[in-house]
Amino acid sequence: MSIESEVRAVAAAFDQALVGNDASTIAAFMTDDWVYVGPEGPVPKADLIGWIASGRLAHHTMDAVSPERAVVVGDALLVTSRRVSTGLWEGEPYRADEWISDVWVRSGDSWRCAFSQKSPV
Repeated sequence: MSIESEVRAVAAAFDQALVGNDASTIAAFMTDDWVYVGPEGPVPKADLIGWIASGRLAHHTMDAVSPERAVVVGDALLVTSRRVSTGLWEGEPYRADEWISDVWVRSGDSWRCAFSQKSPV
């Protein structure tokens, strides 16, 4: 199996975990120093996991609306795609149409996300 195939399978499972809103399962897909960067700036892993665990953030859907672009760099992979997601933020419904880039790194026998960046379409 190619690196791209391995990471795409793990990334799909990560998306399913996000929609499942199980904070500990989601956290297992991330490196300890994972960070998300969006329009409001950087968000560390602990904040995101805390928001999900408390119910402040809930994902309902996560759908790819463009083909993924994968670039292998050494033992890491950058995956970029356009995705539309829905859910709740602080009890209010949201719909996000975004370009998402994730950096995946090998961690033992599996892959973990080390960095995520989102830009509104």
